[in-house]
Amino acid sequence: MDYRTSEEIAGPRSEDTLPASAAAAVKVVIVGGFGVGKTTMVGSVSEIRPLTTEETMTQAGVGVDDIAGIERKTETTVAMDFGRISLNERLVLYLFGTPGQERFWFLWNGLFEGALGAVVLIDTRRLEVSFDAVGRLEERGVPFVVAVNAFPEAPVHSMADLRAAMDLPDSVPMIDCDARDRTSSRDTLLALVRHLQSLHTVTPETP
Repeated sequence: MDYRTSEEIAGPRSEDTLPASAAAAVKVVIVGGFGVGKTTMVGSVSEIRPLTTEETMTQAGVGVDDIAGIERKTETTVAMDFGRISLNERLVLYLFGTPGQERFWFLWNGLFEGALGAVVLIDTRRLEVSFDAVGRLEERGVPFVVAVNAFPEAPVHSMADLRAAMDLPDSVPMIDCDARDRTSSRDTLLALVRHLQSLHTVTPETP
């Protein structure tokens, strides 16, 4: 028999519990190449303390992980990031950030399971590192938006040029984003929700 008082029994923190008004919870994934800002986005926008699996980069990654352009990076996600945000009183998003290095891509399939949509973060200095993320989403039929993350001294290109470089159809929304900023990250997630809603809007047939 457990003689502990209710105060002594560990449970979820009050700030981690879902609001009573929540009517729908949606799983979304934040994807992209190595070092594009996925962990930063989850951390900046999550209303609960985010779960991260960042580890210090070691000699094991030398010659395996491409750190060109992000030489100052010292930690990397080895499994996933997790956070949560309530977009309004009724809609809650569960956020799953994927690892970026190719050697951890085997984890992506599990993270994609049940996801209704995705945000693809890109870094214009290293656009090619997010090509595989887009390809995997297209293969699985997961709707997504592309967010151009703001990095200091990153080259500035028009959305039309970036869309052409990534071979994206006009139907895929592309927006600017600063993953460090909560409001900007939230606006990116709202853009994804609007995109998902537009895909599920049925246009009445004309008689």
